[in-house]
Amino acid sequence: MSEGTAKMMVLVGEKFACVKISGRANFTSSVDFKALLVELQREGRNYFVLDLSECALMDSTFLGVLAGFGVKLGGPNEGPCGPGIVLLNANARIIELLESLGVLHLFRVSEGPMELPEHLHTRDVIPASPSKNDITRACLEAHQTLMDINAANVPKFKEVTQFLAEKLKASRPA
Repeated sequence: MSEGTAKMMVLVGEKFACVKISGRANFTSSVDFKALLVELQREGRNYFVLDLSECALMDSTFLGVLAGFGVKLGGPNEGPCGPGIVLLNANARIIELLESLGVLHLFRVSEGPMELPEHLHTRDVIPASPSKNDITRACLEAHQTLMDINAANVPKFKEVTQFLAEKLKASRPA
């Protein structure tokens, strides 16, 4: 990952994964984040704790990817390892952004020390080295997700999604 993007560390259990996100979670790191969650879910994990104690900020693309997984997992779940995403120790700015986008309801928010189940192991996050088109496509999909989840986001992202769609269309070979 290039400088200025988030660093991710992962602990996994049988049905559980904890992803610690440090730094600025932005459009570039969203590609790796999405690939990681897809892989973890494919392996049978459907309960995620995101340790955000060292995450300074999330941009709208990263938030869109996160919200898309929140929808996919069916919103917050109070069970010990039922499907869902827990945001652990998120700062006020991240909570405010999720709330303003109308997607905070998709997550359980928790503060304090993390309680980890036994039998965890670390997992490497292998950077995807996405192309410009991959990043543009990820940005477009994330913003479309935010608009699909909450109609109030349409005025915020309509022009951005149109621009990104045109950029992708122009980059296709004739």
